Amino acid sequence: MEARRRFPSSKPPRPEEGLRNCHPAAAPVSAVIAKDPAPPPAVKASDALPLPIRLTNKFFFPLFFLAAYYLMTRWREKVRIGAPLHILNFLDMTAIVALVSSILYLLNFFGIELIQPFLTPRGAEDDFIPADAPEDSHCPSLCSEAAPTLAPPPAPKKAAAPLPPPPVPQVLTADDEEIVLGVLDGSIPSYSLESKLGDCRRAAGVRREALRRMTGRSLDGLPLDGFDYDSILGQCCEMPVGYVTLPVGIAGPMLLDGKFYHVPMATTEGCLVASTNRGLKAIRDSGGAESVILRDGMTRAPAVRFATAKRAAELRLYLEDAVNFDTLSVVFSKSSRFARLQGIQCAMAGKNLYMRFRCATGDAMGMNMVSKGVQNVLDFLQSDFPDMEVISISGNFCSDKKPAAVNWIEGRGKSVVCEAIIKEEVVLKVLKTTVPALVELNMLKNLAGSAVAGALGGFNAHAANIVSAVFIATGQDPAQNVESSHCITMMEAVNGGKDIHVSVTMPSIEVGTVGGGTQLSAQAALLDLLGVKGANAASPGANARLLATVVAGAVLGGELSLMSALASGHLVRSHMKYNRSSKDVSKISS
Repeated sequence: MEARRRFPSSKPPRPEEGLRNCHPAAAPVSAVIAKDPAPPPAVKASDALPLPIRLTNKFFFPLFFLAAYYLMTRWREKVRIGAPLHILNFLDMTAIVALVSSILYLLNFFGIELIQPFLTPRGAEDDFIPADAPEDSHCPSLCSEAAPTLAPPPAPKKAAAPLPPPPVPQVLTADDEEIVLGVLDGSIPSYSLESKLGDCRRAAGVRREALRRMTGRSLDGLPLDGFDYDSILGQCCEMPVGYVTLPVGIAGPMLLDGKFYHVPMATTEGCLVASTNRGLKAIRDSGGAESVILRDGMTRAPAVRFATAKRAAELRLYLEDAVNFDTLSVVFSKSSRFARLQGIQCAMAGKNLYMRFRCATGDAMGMNMVSKGVQNVLDFLQSDFPDMEVISISGNFCSDKKPAAVNWIEGRGKSVVCEAIIKEEVVLKVLKTTVPALVELNMLKNLAGSAVAGALGGFNAHAANIVSAVFIATGQDPAQNVESSHCITMMEAVNGGKDIHVSVTMPSIEVGTVGGGTQLSAQAALLDLLGVKGANAASPGANARLLATVVAGAVLGGELSLMSALASGHLVRSHMKYNRSSKDVSKISS
């Protein structure tokens, strides 16, 4: 067995340290110090070079800065013109070699030894000392060569950051334990815990424990406490076992229609809030944006079937006859004081008839409201068309939560146009690009590129990013981001080509300020931040329409900023700065 010995340090230890492990009969320390010659000079990194240190310094220091400057200049030019960074010419490779060699020299110059061990290798006898050698045989050598052979004591280790305390396991009462066992054996349905226990928080905890035992998986990272489970009972989410936290950022202020709004955005994507904020600053510095609402009506389209296509056509003619509209409108609105029928659009497929009802829904998003109205009409029609077979209250001609041309053309929810004129100096200073570059990029990317892709409502850069973030923050239905993100972005040079006119046209923004997730405390607080919380008593529907314009204004800012980043070539750089975590995820405990 051999014991490893530390390599000599560049700093010689005190001679006394070499005597601590000597034989008891060894000479006194003072005698050893008096007899021993002066300790050998410390090994320097510069000893590895055959030239004087002043000459090597004069060579490697300028070499480092020249090579670094050349490579940065070359790579910046490649990024600007879009050339591949990995393709190198002879000068590029020479500069890289020069940079690496100068870095190695500088590291060794400042005491970080990298090449010294290779230039002055030690023999095998320097690395190991036989552990079974007699003590007297190696003790004198240790005494006489105390300085080069014994290493100084190791530096004290830096105290590690304290680990977070482990999660406290959930303690169940005897009653809860019995209920958990009932859920596991199937005698107690999981969905009935709220009604059985009469305590929504307790039901979530029992269900969570049953899930943990059933799957063998821990849910320690999922928060349980700190949420009002009573507020979601029968409205937002069934069978909860916890809740998910999301960061919320604020972009703005946004200057829209003469008023300022701070736009909340819930997202896990880096750069999104920062980019939208930059676009809103450009709009604000140019005088703000303006919006107009073209339509406001939610739709629902039931599918019915007849024995013959002729019979289906008779119902279609009946529904589209203006004489019958008033009667149908009264029937439709009898279940709600806010529902107002606006029109009925029909389509046929053989003997099947699809009827697309559109109605105003006040400040609610309105899916339940319009569905109730449609059911009223179907019940009414059944008396005159008893042979009508209702296949589904929704026949996908609505069209809800799916990309569809009918929403792109006819609209659904709020149809909004938002526009702004961005001044030339703002484009240069804030957006870091030029008006011609933006106009050309929009034509080739958002218009021609989307057409080549066969896009349906996707003639934009990333409208869905902003729509989703605002929807989640304000309690909207995230799935309706599909049709709500239909958007066409237009850019045109104006004022003699100096400024740029930017607009977004969004025909189907589906939002509400009452009902659904808007009642949750966090989402309600953010709606209140925008000044659109709840129903507008003075003008029903005004709050929902204002929220739709805020969404469109935020999309306008996001489109403007992303397109500018693409035009200037800053997209990758910004994402590498803001969208990359430095945390070592391999060290995060599961």
